[in-house]
Amino acid sequence: MSRGGRSIIAMPSTAAKGTVSRIVPMLAPGAIVTTSRCDVDHVVTEYGVASLRGRTLRQRAEALIAIAHPDFRDGLAEEFSAKWR
Repeated sequence: MSRGGRSIIAMPSTAAKGTVSRIVPMLAPGAIVTTSRCDVDHVVTEYGVASLRGRTLRQRAEALIAIAHPDFRDGLAEEFSAKWR
């Protein structure tokens, strides 16, 4: 909220003892969103930082896939390319 401030979300890349990715291609129907995409500047996981401010939806998706857990990146990339052809 400060002038020139940045919004940072820091989270682990997985949940449920590493069996579920926290970075997902789509939210489930009826899922509650508490932070809009225009309010997030950076997302941080143990695999890096995705800088999202000013990027297109395609660029945001690619940046988030890059910081997902390596076990889930291929699946996320496949689903992304299938929907964004």
